[in-house]
Amino acid sequence: MRMKGRTALVTGGGGGFGRAISRAFADEGAHVVLTDVRESGRDVADELGGAFIQADVSSIEGARELGRRALEEAGRVDVLVNNAGLQRIDPIDQFPDDEWARLVQVMLIAPFQLTKAALPGMKERGWGRIINLSSIHGLVASPYKSAYVSAKHGLVGMTKTVALEVGEYGVTVNAICPGYSNTPLVRAQIADQSRTLGIPESDVMEKVMLGPAAIKHLVEPEEIAQTAVFLASDAARSITGAAIAIDAGWTAR
Repeated sequence: MRMKGRTALVTGGGGGFGRAISRAFADEGAHVVLTDVRESGRDVADELGGAFIQADVSSIEGARELGRRALEEAGRVDVLVNNAGLQRIDPIDQFPDDEWARLVQVMLIAPFQLTKAALPGMKERGWGRIINLSSIHGLVASPYKSAYVSAKHGLVGMTKTVALEVGEYGVTVNAICPGYSNTPLVRAQIADQSRTLGIPESDVMEKVMLGPAAIKHLVEPEEIAQTAVFLASDAARSITGAAIAIDAGWTAR
């Protein structure tokens, strides 16, 4: 088991990518500390034999408290997976200020805070892996997603910057950039996209989500999970500062 003896902290671990990533690390022998804003994340942790911390990272105080509790309760964080996310679709001139800021807090500022919390121990031990779940929208833009696109672009930039700062300590930092995927977050967008774009819901999947892709299917969470496990392995020790697109060719155009 490649991760035996390692502790992995996975944010947003209760569903979608987070659940698949938590399971994949547990299967590799890691002790998984799973966090989620929903109490239902506890069921996933129990199923995997891991630990659960209910946490809301939508505020600076909440993310700071999660970092403190994770280190206190787990003792160490060898692998940090910044996965927690949310989505809202609105024209920028109609986007509520507080909601715009909340999305950026969850998907960019909280990963910064958790990275700060985990790095001293990683540097001291001479080994660490930070994996940030960005998106194809960390590489390209789509309309009506200004907060999401801004946060995900920022996360890719932070990934590259931190990779340059900590490589000498045996710590790698990478971003995974999934395309439209078979997750509750993506499925929940269909009605919003239909309303905002003025097209039938049946056209959202075909024309918006899969239209630009070379392979016409949604990415499965298990594909993302296996990539995360690989990036945490010693086989990937020379991969750092990368933004890896897993998007069925969506960004190849």
